[in-house]
Amino acid sequence: MAQKSKQWAAIIMMFAIFAMIAFVTNLCSPMATIVKNQFGASELAGQIGNYANFIAYLVMGIPSGMLIAKFGYKKTALMALIVGMIGLGFEYLSGQVGNYWVYLIGAFISGLCMCMLNCVVCPMLNILGGEGKTGNQFIQIGGAFNSAAAVTVYILMGALIGEVSKDTSIADATPALFIALAIFLIAFVVLLITTIEEPEQAPVEPSLFTGALKFRHFSLGALAIFFYMSVEVGTPTYMISYLQTPEIGVSAATAALIASVYWLMMFVGRTIGGSIGGKISSRAMVSFVAVLAIILLAFGMFAPETIKVQVPGIDWANLAVNFTEVPVGVLAFILVGLCTSVMFGGIFNMAVEGLGKYTAAASGIFMTMIFGCAVMVAVQAWAADNFGTINSYFIPLLSAAYILFYALVGSRVSKKD
Repeated sequence: MAQKSKQWAAIIMMFAIFAMIAFVTNLCSPMATIVKNQFGASELAGQIGNYANFIAYLVMGIPSGMLIAKFGYKKTALMALIVGMIGLGFEYLSGQVGNYWVYLIGAFISGLCMCMLNCVVCPMLNILGGEGKTGNQFIQIGGAFNSAAAVTVYILMGALIGEVSKDTSIADATPALFIALAIFLIAFVVLLITTIEEPEQAPVEPSLFTGALKFRHFSLGALAIFFYMSVEVGTPTYMISYLQTPEIGVSAATAALIASVYWLMMFVGRTIGGSIGGKISSRAMVSFVAVLAIILLAFGMFAPETIKVQVPGIDWANLAVNFTEVPVGVLAFILVGLCTSVMFGGIFNMAVEGLGKYTAAASGIFMTMIFGCAVMVAVQAWAADNFGTINSYFIPLLSAAYILFYALVGSRVSKKD
């Protein structure tokens, strides 16, 4: 009984860390609006803090796997929390001194922390669940906490900064930064006194990573997560651009509110996935949502723009729901959020199955591939410039097709460690 209670303490700790990752990561989007106003930055310069998270995954993914292999999951998580507190400290300092570069340093350091924590939480939940269906279920439940924390950030930041004006500064977001800092500190103390059964780790050496890549189902899974970022992020990003085209004529503010419903759909999907994940295999779950995503993306691209529907837009700052008339295809794009919600956890669960001592290294490689977001979103931008915004959706459509291939064929385990 004591052993079981220790395991549940570790599981709850991993759920909390999953929520923390979203809380800090999603601070970047509303902060970008503040940065543009406070420092007079361009759209690109304001969003650099947001993209710093993905650059950090490229930089820190494999080193995180090496840290886990050398020190274990618990010590790596503790180190990550310290790194996160340093990053938040820089972001707070930038608001006090009014320096843009200090803010970027803080955002990048925070991104390093998020990568390290992701490398810990996904494999640990999978291991604590005994891999298979229960491992997938634990990851999906953790994802639901992740999405709930993301929604909380938008509500909190909306309440703190209200309508952004030229007088709005990072200092106005200080309470949110202090809340994140307090969460990190509490998590550090709780994790320090929590007993976690560490799985077997292989010695830290280059063969650890090359060994992981020799597992065909893992290599194809790492590529699947690269393309997954196109479906998850590209769909809502270019939906905002599409809504603002002259043909549709929706304002930027309203388009952003409509896009926020997409992220709410991810929360709904992850909640459902967490409730049924113990009964349905990752292969079946990801195959179903990949097919549904392909249908929805194709419908969104080819549905007549003359057919209109009312879709909600959630104003988190005022806790209000506003309805806007848009082409029916936009509704399909919003519903893609239900599909992407369970893809990440399901792909990870399948990719690391049977890796044994190579799991930590594989997790580092896996998290590095999240950098695919920056690449695939840029590819879709090129497609939008050359073929039109709505036609650029063939990029996430092809990405969803690869995910379907992986779930049905590529994920089948040919060997185990």
